[in-house]
Amino acid sequence: MKNIAQQLETLKNNRDTALQNATSVSDIEALRISLLGRKGSVTQLMEQLKALPVEEKKIAGPLINHFKTETQTFIDEYTQKIEAALQVQKNEQQKNFDVSAYRYNELKGTRHILTHIIEDLENVFISMGYTIADGPEAENEFYNFEALNIPAHHPAREEEDSFFLKIPSMLLRTQVSSIQARVMQNSQPPIAIVAPGRVYRKEATDQTHDFVFTQLEGMFIDKDISVSHLLATAKTFLQKVLEKDDIQIRVRPGFFPFVEPGLEIDASCPFCTHGCSVCKKTRWIELLGSGLIHPNVLRAGGIDPTIYSGFAFGMGIERLAMLKYGINDLRLFHSNKVKFLDQFM
Repeated sequence: MKNIAQQLETLKNNRDTALQNATSVSDIEALRISLLGRKGSVTQLMEQLKALPVEEKKIAGPLINHFKTETQTFIDEYTQKIEAALQVQKNEQQKNFDVSAYRYNELKGTRHILTHIIEDLENVFISMGYTIADGPEAENEFYNFEALNIPAHHPAREEEDSFFLKIPSMLLRTQVSSIQARVMQNSQPPIAIVAPGRVYRKEATDQTHDFVFTQLEGMFIDKDISVSHLLATAKTFLQKVLEKDDIQIRVRPGFFPFVEPGLEIDASCPFCTHGCSVCKKTRWIELLGSGLIHPNVLRAGGIDPTIYSGFAFGMGIERLAMLKYGINDLRLFHSNKVKFLDQFM
């Protein structure tokens, strides 16, 4: 009996101290659990009560119940007191809230405009049965030149046109056609792939040129492939990507070492009707280089040109984005100008 009374006195002192130091509702709840919970101090005292004689139980029992009732009352009072103080604090904050106060811009990340249009292009070609291919940006001369029918004496291999590395026979790829050469060596027809990626050339920068830009090249190889397949494919994906069923295109002869015959496909300039600096007063913007894959390229890829034929095409993705979004300067894509990039979030 004396032991229980002493424990109750200690519990009261600890309880009162804890209540006075409590600063939140969670502090009060933690105290309630430690005293009145299923495994709390009051439960432990009730277990001790079972072992006492009947006469002592009659005295100790009411003391424990009184402590329990008193503790619950104090807990309720202090909980209400803290909640009221928090509400007053909240009201004061709302009362003094300054809607004109400066707020720092939140950091946020979005996909780049080039990422948007690459995904659009990939989705169009995937719907046409093509697969997406990838390859290294640091390429060797065989895949970047020889495998594409560009021999050692070709002007495109001169150092002033390419970024050669200190590693012998290595350079930053000048075209993603190198991916096509790799795919041919590891696949058998029919082959239908598109390959997007960055390329690097030593070029002067202007509204339509830059020394680093993004290309997408496609290739289809099977039996009896002709120019008509190429033109139908080009027209279909340009209509879908540019979202213009009446898009005007112009086809003219062009020379590329890895195709024969070679074709240039131009799109009408969206910025003018009589010529401007973007289209160089021609009203047309060069969009695609294309043609039927040269037999030498097929042989370099391990494909018999007497059985199979194919077409290939390549485009600058920045130029396509210029047409799609009405952008008049290619250099904006790599400028990191937030006002420009925010338009395509």
